[in-house]
Amino acid sequence: MSKRNIYLKTIPPEKAVQRAKEALDRNGLLSTETIPTHLAAGRVTAGPIIARYSSPTFHSAAMDGIAVRADDTFQAREDEPLSLSRGTQFEFVNTGNPLPEGKNAVVMIENVVQKDADTVRIEAPAFPWQHVRRIGEDIVATELLIPQNRELAPCDVGALLSAGIYEVEVRERVRAKFLPTGDEVLNFLDKPAPGAGQVIESNSQVFMAYAASWGVDAGWSTPVADDEDTLRTAVLDALSDGNHIVIVGAGSSAGSKDFSRKVFESIGTVLVHGISVMPGKPTLLAVTDERSGHPGRLLVGAPGYPVSAVVCHEKILAPLSSWLQGTAASEPVTADVVLARKTPSKPGMREAIRLAAGRIGDRIVAAPLARGAGMITTLTKAQAVAYIPEESEGVDQGETLAAELLVPKADLDRVLVHVGSHDNTLDLLANELMGLAQPLRLVSSHAGSMGGLTALKAGSALFAGAHLFDPDSGDFNFPFIERYLEGLDVTVVNLAIRHQGLIVAKGNPLNIQRVDSLKNEKVTFINRQRGAGTRILLDHHLKEAGIKPTEVRGYDNEEFTHMAVAVNVLTGAADCGLGIFAAAKALDLDFVPLAHERYDLVIPTQYVDDPRITTLLELIRTDGVQQKIATLGGYETDLTGRVMEPGMGLKG
Repeated sequence: MSKRNIYLKTIPPEKAVQRAKEALDRNGLLSTETIPTHLAAGRVTAGPIIARYSSPTFHSAAMDGIAVRADDTFQAREDEPLSLSRGTQFEFVNTGNPLPEGKNAVVMIENVVQKDADTVRIEAPAFPWQHVRRIGEDIVATELLIPQNRELAPCDVGALLSAGIYEVEVRERVRAKFLPTGDEVLNFLDKPAPGAGQVIESNSQVFMAYAASWGVDAGWSTPVADDEDTLRTAVLDALSDGNHIVIVGAGSSAGSKDFSRKVFESIGTVLVHGISVMPGKPTLLAVTDERSGHPGRLLVGAPGYPVSAVVCHEKILAPLSSWLQGTAASEPVTADVVLARKTPSKPGMREAIRLAAGRIGDRIVAAPLARGAGMITTLTKAQAVAYIPEESEGVDQGETLAAELLVPKADLDRVLVHVGSHDNTLDLLANELMGLAQPLRLVSSHAGSMGGLTALKAGSALFAGAHLFDPDSGDFNFPFIERYLEGLDVTVVNLAIRHQGLIVAKGNPLNIQRVDSLKNEKVTFINRQRGAGTRILLDHHLKEAGIKPTEVRGYDNEEFTHMAVAVNVLTGAADCGLGIFAAAKALDLDFVPLAHERYDLVIPTQYVDDPRITTLLELIRTDGVQQKIATLGGYETDLTGRVMEPGMGLKG
């Protein structure tokens, strides 16, 4: 049996980067190359560049007008204009023309009165070199034009060409290769349909996109099998191909099939095994020695889970690539954000929290997205990322923390921050909003209906989706608003009436027909999280049926969205769960109707005139969007877009 790895002492990523820098000989690792100047933007100069020619190379007119000798114009006065003759005393010139022999000034054409084809008059004298670009005014031949170790900007290319520099010696680009590993990993180029236990490889392409932004010449391989010798051969081949950095994707953790550390130890020295950041902890760094045949190269073990891999790219590979090439490391744009929900964290590890963020009033409010090293969609949904310090046990709701923005700051003014109950119509609205002439981005934190009301009370959301049913009044949402949002004026607008019921496997093999069926020990249930309106609805029906939660197998197993509940049923992880018909329809599952309910948008009245909210409400009131909502299945749009009042229930 293969032995498991044991992590070395984890260290902060900044210390890991420094340790790698100290172990690498940057100047010995990368050579130089000569390339055409017009292709040199973004490259780093290997030495000083001296101008070959002056710019301009001749005295030239800086304005349209007449070229004159300044001494010939000294008698010109406003009350006594001076006449000049063409050929002897002036010549017409355009901007950029060489200055005629014997002339040393230009009079702008708007200050010239033409008497005839060969005679002009001027009312003011010119001074020597007036409106003239003199030889070497910009660049003087033999002077230092660009120093060594300078990253060339687009304008630098223009300056070099102007000075007659047609080729430049620059630092070699860093070359890197990414080796995805794992018997369960499928090559995306094959367009595979993954089976149980299989995943489509994507980390290599995330790395490739990052590498392009760093100016790294990168490549990748097809997935490498979980075999120590096979992996060693792949790493050695990558080194032989001239790569300065070889990244092994996955295999850096502590599992019995994680061979990266063993391979690295066999051909080099391990510098770091584990950084004190989650996700990202399994990051591995090593430097090759003579046993590899290519000493002094960098080996990186990147975690296999997508979010962990991104942390490795951003915190380890990005700064090391910039340092090796001599380019400036990009500094993230930061901003203070107010956390919309309490977020616990494990002390001793810095934790990366991806955030859905937008501006609300004069604050940037951020709602934590689902956590987990494998939650790649948090990367696509986030507008910011914050790091909870190692010594902290978490961040309270309403607390301010510094975050790195993943979008331009101005984009936060075009974000609709929703916290509350999940519904498939929110995804529909998110797509429709992005299709507008002035797109808006809808970001949502699925905190349940009660979580949404709590966020509104804290000022942490522009609006909240809620479908809280009150059995005593037969009304939706308003009894809870009165109880939990006392003093906050809100406007409630219906989004849809939706059908809730029991989502069951195709064909309903266990013949689940009503809530009573959940008492059957053979039935495994999947529940929604505490505070979710769907869970409150379930508890109401269980109470009416005389069933205790403890009698429902799986009652304590929680998911945060209707689609997640449906996926549990689809995969057999649960036999049924309470959710909306649209989720069952989307995954071709069966559905046992239980109740109709009103899904409303609860909006603080102070935000009703916010352009983002007015756009949202205008959108949901259109026939086109209402038709799309109905097409999802299990929705009625009779009340969609209407302002609700207490006591309306489902009657409107």
